[in-house]
Formats: sequence, structure tokens, C-alpha cells
Amino acid sequence: MTTSPARPRATAQDGTYPRPQLLRARWADLCGPWSFAADAADVGMDDAWYTPGASGFDATIQVPFPPESPASGIGATGFEPVVWYRRQVTPADLAAAGLHTQGDRVLLHFGAVDHTADVWLDGQHVGRHEGGQTPFWCDVTAQVRAATGDLTLVVRAQDDPHDAAMPRGKQDWHREPHSIWYDRTTGIWQPVWLEAVPRTHLARLAWHADVPGAAVDVAVRLSQRPAPGTELVVRIEHDGEVLAEQRTRMLDQELRARLELARQTNGQQYEELLWSPDRPTLLDATVTVAVPGEADDVVGSYLGLRNVATGDGHLWLNDRPFYLRSVLEQGFWPQTHLAAPSADALRAEVQLIKDLGFNSARVHQKAEDPRFLFWADTLGLTLWAETANAYAFSPRSVELLTREWLELVQRDVSHPSIIAWVPLNESWGVQHGSHDVAQQHYGLGLAHLTRALDPSRPVISNDGWEHTDSDLWTVHDYAERGETLRARYGTPEAVARLLDGVGPAGRRMRLTDVRADVDRGQPVMLTEFGGVSYAADRPDAWGYSTARDAEDFEARVGELLDAVRDCAPLVGFCWTQLTDTGQETNGLLHADRSPKLPIETLRRLVTGEG
Repeated sequence: MTTSPARPRATAQDGTYPRPQLLRARWADLCGPWSFAADAADVGMDDAWYTPGASGFDATIQVPFPPESPASGIGATGFEPVVWYRRQVTPADLAAAGLHTQGDRVLLHFGAVDHTADVWLDGQHVGRHEGGQTPFWCDVTAQVRAATGDLTLVVRAQDDPHDAAMPRGKQDWHREPHSIWYDRTTGIWQPVWLEAVPRTHLARLAWHADVPGAAVDVAVRLSQRPAPGTELVVRIEHDGEVLAEQRTRMLDQELRARLELARQTNGQQYEELLWSPDRPTLLDATVTVAVPGEADDVVGSYLGLRNVATGDGHLWLNDRPFYLRSVLEQGFWPQTHLAAPSADALRAEVQLIKDLGFNSARVHQKAEDPRFLFWADTLGLTLWAETANAYAFSPRSVELLTREWLELVQRDVSHPSIIAWVPLNESWGVQHGSHDVAQQHYGLGLAHLTRALDPSRPVISNDGWEHTDSDLWTVHDYAERGETLRARYGTPEAVARLLDGVGPAGRRMRLTDVRADVDRGQPVMLTEFGGVSYAADRPDAWGYSTARDAEDFEARVGELLDAVRDCAPLVGFCWTQLTDTGQETNGLLHADRSPKLPIETLRRLVTGEG
């Protein structure tokens, strides 16, 4: 018999829960040491490595660190196309997950496994998932009920390092990292956890704030069609003040409801609750699924009230012009690669970006851990959400990236910190879009599908050049001198000539004819520039330009940033990049996050103040 669980307060969480906007009180973290086996010959399926007691697991890996990383304990430097994981799930794990106190069904969650995962529990196949950046879960209730002791959990991950159709981002196809590509990430690289739930429970939750209106829309999906009498209770509050509460009868598996925030009808005070980098106000929400005769499913969530738009040459945040000071964030750590070293490292990363004077970050060629998004929401850092791109254009690459991208948009749509979507970067996977109509339609399709799921945010169709239908015109330009940037972007006439022609990288800036519905007042931003390398201790150091010493580094960085601020037609920038990453040594910080110049100096260069 289950009892109604405690009501978790999502804004007060410590940042460890892997899905911060759908928070339950009880869960069991399954990260830590697992048995591990590399399967270069791909014999594990034939030899039934998924059965309890199977041989072949001759190493120990620390999950969720990828086997290529030093922190994993494996440190594999070659190609790992197939890997296997195994660990025991104990009665203590199930109790921690809330079995019989929070619910009688058990869900096994994976934050991300690159790229195709198969999952077994006690030799029974319980799930398969394709997509290296998206979360998935398996209902393992039947296996748990049949168990008399520990259960054996096995995961097989397949990730072909030479498959150009898979969304790979910065993962190198060469054995050793080169140029702007980094070590590969294979297998589990985000948290694994257990969670007990009632039979009818909340499977999906999304928020949309009507700003400057006075309402919030909530969209929910249940695990199954509701029984008669099922109700959804939604409560929104801030600092103990109840802003809205609504009880709705659930007649279908999905529901979209609108909650009026009476407080926000007062135009003289409504801005007090708006979210922005200067004042990142979050509202707590509790969503309860109440089914007659069953335990309630009680979920803690949060939301931010804000709007973002483009037009009249500006990026607008809460109906105010917002000048973007952004930095390119690779989300890569020397010891753990694409996986975060810890939950607290994600908090520290967001705080460090803000300390440097940036108000935004572009997470590059990676869908970041949701816990990073939580800290961006909480501390006040706007984000451009991007995905890893494929390297090839084919029916399969279109299918893989489109499916994964749409899942990511739905995963992250409620985070107020995200202010733009970036499905493609620098024509990766659409390298011949300038003359291939099919590739042009693909870029257009991704932009339109993104807007279909979320019309509330700008979409950049292809960041850098060869835009099809973008809400911002974005340019990548690694000019070494400030005078070059001033000549290219200093006047509206110069910017118009660039957008109508060929950009700094030798690519056409726009692929569609200039029509009334193409030019709609989009703002112009320099979304990659800088790239100044300074790393005297690395013989393989790589960058777009190179500084001789610390004094030269400061002068070069300051010159380029000053030049961009002087260019009035530009309404924002994204500096390349936050940290050194492998041989790409053009970070403001070293790979270990130590600054190359004093933080105060870097902040002055970024903001132009002081």
C-alpha cells in the first residue's frame, strides 16, 4: 500500500537530481562502479553477455564517465564500437527509489547513452533506445516483482566511430584528436537512476509563460489513459505566496491547461516576477495526479516568466533590447570529457561564466546535461541550445538528427534560460546546401519543425552562414584584427553587403532569395569570433591566431572585443571560447578552468567596463 509522498520544492533542490523540472521525492542513483567489457569483435550478443553470471566483464568503470576518459578508470584511447556494462540492483536501491512508499511501479532512467543502447534486467530485454544525447526509461516492474534478491542490470552500447550519419558533434573520427575535434564519448555519459511511481503517473510536463500576459500554460502527458475521476492539480507559488491553483478533470492521456496569474494583471508590479539574467526569479510548481483508489503522483517543478523575440533589428527579452555577451561552451572536461565531473561542477561552470561578465553561453555541438540548465535557470545565464550534428547528408542522417533534435526540444522547452534553438551549425551535414535543394529543404524543415514544437523562441537555421529561414542573422568571423571587424560590421551598409553576398569563410550568407518574408527585421550577431590561442606549454597548440605571451593575449582579446562593441549594427556576440579543449587552446581559461588572466581582467575585457 503506497502513501502520498512529500511535496518536493524544485527551486530548493541541490542540483543532483537528473531531471530537475520533473522532481520526485524519492530516487536511487545508480552511478558509480559497474563491471565493464569492450566488445571489439562484437561477440557479446552471440555469447549472451546479457545473462546473469556471463563472463567477459573483466574491468571496472565509473559510471557515467565515458570509457575514453581517465576518470572512468578505463582510459581507452582507440576505437570502442561496442561496450557492455553490468551492475547489481539491490533491495536497498529499490527502497531508496521509493518502492512501496512512492509507488509500486519501477522506472529505470538513463540520462544519455551514446549512441544505441540495449538494456536487460535479469536476462530479460527491457528496452532499446537510439540517440546519443536524449534520455529514455524502461519500466522494469515485472522483473522487480519476480526477483527474490539482487537483479543483474546489463547495458550494451553501440557507437560506430566512423559512422558519419550519426549526430557526433565534436567527436573525432581519427584515432587521435586533431584540429577542432576531440576525444570520443561512447556509452553511458549521463546519470542512471531508479524511481518508483504509481501506476498512473506523470510522464511529461512542459510550461509556457504568457508574457506580457498574465497566464501560464501547462502541458502534461500521463503514463496511460486516466481512469474515471482522475484529476490534475497544479499549484504555482513564489516565496510562500500562492499565485495560482487549479484542479482539472483528466479525460484523456494528454492535457493542456491555462492558469491565470491574477497578480500579474497589475502592470506596475508584474515585472517583479519576470526572469532575466539580472534577476533570475523562478516560481515553484507542484503537479499532482490524483486517481481514485491509487496513490497520488506528486511532482515538484519550476518555471520562469519571460518572453524572447526578434524584430526591428533587436533581440528582445521581456520587451527590452537584450545585448548578448555570450561565450562558446564546449562542455568538455579533461578527466571526464563530455560527462560532467560532478553535479557541483555544472554549478561552478555556470557561475564562472557569469563571473567572467557573460550573460549567455552557446553550448556547442552538444545537448548539455539538464542539471547545467537548472543552474543556468537558477543563477541567471541565458543559453543557446544546440545539438551535435552529423557529418553526412543522407536519408538516415536526416532521420537520426531530426528525431533526436525534436526529442531534445521537448526535453528542454520549459527552461527559461534557453532563448534560442540551433539545430545546425556551419553547414555540418548539409555541406552542399548552396546548390543542393534537398539540403536546403532539410535546413528549412528543421527550422519549421522546431517552431512547430516551440513558437516562443527564435530559431537559427544554420549558425554561421548559408541561412535558410533564421530569426537572427549570425556570422562566424575569425579575423585577427579589430580594424577588419570594424570594416565589415561597423555600418548598416557594410552589414547589408555582407548578408547579401559571401561571408568571411567564403560561404554565401543566405540561401533564399531576399523577399519581404525573409527580411523581417532580424538582428545581426557575430556568433563565433576570437579564437586566440595562448598555451606556451603545448607543442600541439591550435587556434585561429596565436598570442606570444600574457600581455599579447590580453591585447588581442581586448582589441577584438572592443571592435565588436564599436559595431553598432551588431546586437550581440559569442566569443570563442570559454576553455582550452585538448589541442584547441583558444580558451579564456585553461582546460582545468583556471584563468589565463585574472578574472577581473577578463571581466573588464568582456564587458568593456572598469
